[in-house]
Amino acid sequence: MTQQAARPVVLLVDDEPEILVALTDLLEDAFTVVSTVSPVEALEILARRNDVDVIVSDQRMPEMGGDVMLARAREISDAQAILLTGYADIGAVAAALNQGRISFYSHKPWDPDALRAMIVQAADYHRLERELRTERQLLHGLLNNLRAGLGFKDSQGRFVRINRQAADFYGRDIADCLGQREEDLCDPVLLPALRMAEERMRAEGRDEAAVELPAQVGRNHGRWREFTRVVLDDSDSSDVYSVVINRDITRQQEMEGRLRQAEKMQALGTMAGGIAHDFNNLLTAVLGSLELAREMLPPEEGAVLRLLDNATAAARRGASLTRRLLNFSRPRDLSLEPIDVNALLHGMKDLLAQTVVSRQDKALATPCSIVVDTAASDGMLPPVCTDAGQLELAVLNLCINAVDAMPNGGVIRVSSALKRVREVVAGTNLVPGSYVMVSVQDQGVGMSEETLARVFEPFFTTKDVGRGTGLGLSMIYGFVRHVGGEVQVHSTPGEGTRVDLCLPVQDGTARVETTEEPGVATMPDRPLRIMVVDDEPGVRAVTAGFLRARGHEVHDYPGGRAAVAALEAGLGPLDLVIMDVMMPEMGGQETAHRLQAIQPDLRVLYLTGYANLGALPKGGNVMHKPFTRAGLAEHIGRIMRGGATTA
Repeated sequence: MTQQAARPVVLLVDDEPEILVALTDLLEDAFTVVSTVSPVEALEILARRNDVDVIVSDQRMPEMGGDVMLARAREISDAQAILLTGYADIGAVAAALNQGRISFYSHKPWDPDALRAMIVQAADYHRLERELRTERQLLHGLLNNLRAGLGFKDSQGRFVRINRQAADFYGRDIADCLGQREEDLCDPVLLPALRMAEERMRAEGRDEAAVELPAQVGRNHGRWREFTRVVLDDSDSSDVYSVVINRDITRQQEMEGRLRQAEKMQALGTMAGGIAHDFNNLLTAVLGSLELAREMLPPEEGAVLRLLDNATAAARRGASLTRRLLNFSRPRDLSLEPIDVNALLHGMKDLLAQTVVSRQDKALATPCSIVVDTAASDGMLPPVCTDAGQLELAVLNLCINAVDAMPNGGVIRVSSALKRVREVVAGTNLVPGSYVMVSVQDQGVGMSEETLARVFEPFFTTKDVGRGTGLGLSMIYGFVRHVGGEVQVHSTPGEGTRVDLCLPVQDGTARVETTEEPGVATMPDRPLRIMVVDDEPGVRAVTAGFLRARGHEVHDYPGGRAAVAALEAGLGPLDLVIMDVMMPEMGGQETAHRLQAIQPDLRVLYLTGYANLGALPKGGNVMHKPFTRAGLAEHIGRIMRGGATTA
């Protein structure tokens, strides 16, 4: 329903009540009428109300003449003034007109139609004057406070209004820019791009382009500027104006460039890490089997032993190659430091807003907007140990995804909260403790269960060609898991998506990663009861073979569920569990928590073929694949001498 404009307000002032009644009858069908017999009270009314459009006053009144009252009214009100007077008062009328106290006057007795038309005209004039004053104030406020450069041009392309930021871009004062064309003000190297942009604007009504400025221009104004040009089409006017907005988007472009590079490196790292993980499992089985086979041969089998030595040397060269792959896939350049998440999010407000504006479809009836809301957690969040740049990239990437998921516009909400986990969350990296949760929620199309199941797969995307690589979420997932956190995605078709980044609170503890070092293979004097858990049969067999050769009692299982079930069935007590970190269904960390819930003093040694420390428990003992029997003995001896370790 279209909202009707409020009726004009008329203040009637006359010391004769009959005159007020007659005027009220004439005007009340089209105006809101306020009346008084006292000019003093009329001034009090005007001091209280700022919505009076027209004052209609008699000239001859006992308390004060109409011309005097209207002169005082002019000091407190911008209402139009009409003086009602007899022919004898024409001198006072002339003086009031000359001094600007009144806009119109009418003789008594008045012609009803003429007086009504006069009051309508005065009310329309007042409304127009007030609207023009409001628009002038808004325009000046916009010109003076907009951080971007803003200029308005006439049909000849000459600036008629321009703000300080735009004038600074052209290296001139505001006064020097007015009346000048943009091509006369800008650096000559920008002329080709300027002329093409104006041609597109004339042809399509608007043009928007990001321009990389030459070094001599960008040195003082940022390397990248975004220029938006729009024709201001007003069908009620023959004058054609246009507006040009230019803003510095250097930081945004640099962040997007870092984002693209990070996506590429994450994809390569994911591929390299996956290959290295699989190869390390294979090499563990190969090297371990070769070592066991060598011990089974008598010394006189020299030729066979030499062949085994050659195979072992080749396998070790393969292990060296996989270490180099892991060095590439593992993010070694993270700058981990205590981060105030709320301060980081508020520092990104401008960047996120600019990104949303530049990313969305300009033809949207309801544009996308972004809200950074940390009110519920301000002052309550402990710091997290993470890389600030990587966290910024993650939030930026999620906001870009949110814009792409909202073809009909909507609100993107970025918020933070403290999350407490009281027990192991199956299938995730979440263990008991406190986490700072950064959430990005949109009002977009949402995702089906099938899509949701694949969101972290590298190169998987539902976007159109050119809109996405399918690497963003996998990159975020890798980064968050690397610092010991978890990414959770909640989505319903038609209702939008929320992505939660759960970052562990900094608690001052660090992971202890033990690496294989040459030394004496010191094993405990007594045989141990050891559980081996690994989903790779070859690795499991070699590990169990090494241990049994040392006289230990070994119980091996292909996965976490089977291991937990065995301990629940009465297998314990155990001296040690040796298990893989990355296993299907139930990972090593979850398995360890469940086993230690049954036997709290149980020691754990983790085996890993991948260098992602984010998947490893705090304070855990870690040995990398492939390993030798001596290396395994050294780790077991160190653990048994050092006492229990909590995973």
